[in-house]
Amino acid sequence: MSLAGHLRELRSRLVKAIGALIVTTVVAGLFYKQLIDFVIAPLPGCTALEGGGPAGSGRCGVIATNGLLSPVTLALKVSLTAGLIGASPFWLYQLWRFLAPGLHRAEKKYTLAFLATGIPLFLAGAAFAYAVLPTTARVLISFTPDQATNILPVDDFLDLATRMVVIFGLSFELPLLLVMLNLAGILSAARMTGWWRHMILGITAFAAIATPSSDPLSMLALAGPITALYLVACAISWLNDRRRTRKNTADPSPDEPSPLPTLHEPDHVRPAGTRS
Repeated sequence: MSLAGHLRELRSRLVKAIGALIVTTVVAGLFYKQLIDFVIAPLPGCTALEGGGPAGSGRCGVIATNGLLSPVTLALKVSLTAGLIGASPFWLYQLWRFLAPGLHRAEKKYTLAFLATGIPLFLAGAAFAYAVLPTTARVLISFTPDQATNILPVDDFLDLATRMVVIFGLSFELPLLLVMLNLAGILSAARMTGWWRHMILGITAFAAIATPSSDPLSMLALAGPITALYLVACAISWLNDRRRTRKNTADPSPDEPSPLPTLHEPDHVRPAGTRS
């Protein structure tokens, strides 16, 4: 295909992907209030007196929006985010259709396998982030002074929730990246297991930076699953290295020279006219 043909193909795929994104965003906009309620559900809002103390006793916060345009901006942001997630299977398929003609059959097989694994891993990380959001919100709000009331803008919490979902989702892709490097022959299982101390230290440091709260519970909630996935990636890489070793032993490389036959006959026994 010529360069112009590639550009036309790219334009066609982009138009279809953007069209699907617009449709899912419009559908999500019809239910934006329910989506906003779902997003802010982890926030401990001050809707009643808790423990006999005042509403602003530091154990909850007043959920609020700021300004006349803030609700409209919030509705657009939530609808666009939900539309992007809802249309992800379609625009990922369009990306695959654009890249597939330039891939070999084995590369197509590996790409489909990585997509089939990477999407559930990202969704698992996103669901895990939403599950720890209530604990994170309570820990952060607990630092509020007793004589103060914490005003919780919905926009700020939405940004925090989105950032946590993206960070947790991408961090759950670590084992997939390690397995890809192993399948490409760049990283061996022996080297991966030899780095286990540094990997656990790096995962713990990343969890401490990525989680917005300072409590060890949220840090361990992120570091624990990533460490477990890292060990699973080491096991898969070890099995792949064993398979590769057996294959190389059974089928030597065609570039490897074959051993020359050894002549056991003495020189005086060979027929005349033959070369040694």
